[in-house]
Amino acid sequence: MSSARTASRLNRLLGMLPWVIAHPGTTVDEVCTRFGYDRRSLVADLNLVFVCGQPGYGPDDLMVAYIDDDEVVVEMADYFSDPVQLTAPEALGLIASGMAMLSTGEAPEALRRAVDKLAAVIFPEAGEVLAVDLPEPGMVGELRRAAADHEVVHLVYTAIASDRTTERDIEPWMVLSTLGNWYVTGFCRLAGDERVFRIDRIRSLRPTGERFEPPAETPPPLVSYHRGDDDVVCEMTLSARARWVTDYYPVEIVEDTEEGGPVTIRFFAGDPSVAARLLLRLGGEAKLVSGDEVAAEVADLRRRILARYRG
Repeated sequence: MSSARTASRLNRLLGMLPWVIAHPGTTVDEVCTRFGYDRRSLVADLNLVFVCGQPGYGPDDLMVAYIDDDEVVVEMADYFSDPVQLTAPEALGLIASGMAMLSTGEAPEALRRAVDKLAAVIFPEAGEVLAVDLPEPGMVGELRRAAADHEVVHLVYTAIASDRTTERDIEPWMVLSTLGNWYVTGFCRLAGDERVFRIDRIRSLRPTGERFEPPAETPPPLVSYHRGDDDVVCEMTLSARARWVTDYYPVEIVEDTEEGGPVTIRFFAGDPSVAARLLLRLGGEAKLVSGDEVAAEVADLRRRILARYRG
């Protein structure tokens, strides 16, 4: 998946497994309804877990996850029944990572409680023995204030996909740190829809003094690609070795007849060069099926690359 889709898949998987283990005999329909799966994606996640484990790889060292008739079965390896024995460096690494997340101001209260409990065990009689504070980009504070005050801000922003720079007014809802970057979510008046902006791509920021009415319920922050009416759409066939594209980019599966085999997808992008660069990167592992704009961009990129080599 894209970084966001990868995180979303992992979160769902980590939520599903304990629930299935705690509810033996649960059916495929129950799991799909509760966790938003379809049968194919559930099978894919169970296959991902199947026979995961520690070196030795005997029956007691591996997890088992499969569908038996209509029942979802997950059996944990024997070592899960024993308390985790952390070394001092492992425990310190966990505490430091947890505190780093807490310093962003976006971590859940459950993480704070877990860090406090672990620190109390590792440093039972110490005060504050470890401080972790991540530096924030310069605009984070301004955007947080604008979101808190419900103030419209004017951005000069360079998009990652197209590298185009535009000016736009946004109604900021939330500032968050995830996947190693800082983002601001809100309503973009230029796009007329919800958008997520990476803060390090903001070239300049200016408060406008105009107030806006925030939504009654702020949508959950999700760093993802938002399709637009003017998006370029193409279809391409990927080899088995290029199936990773379906997890990393915003695509729709058009045809997938063999588990783990070739797949035909519908690819969406704000600019044809995004799809063209991907096709050139994949080489013989991908074939463009349809999409005139993308085909023209691929041909142009090839000409420019060849000209550079000849030069």
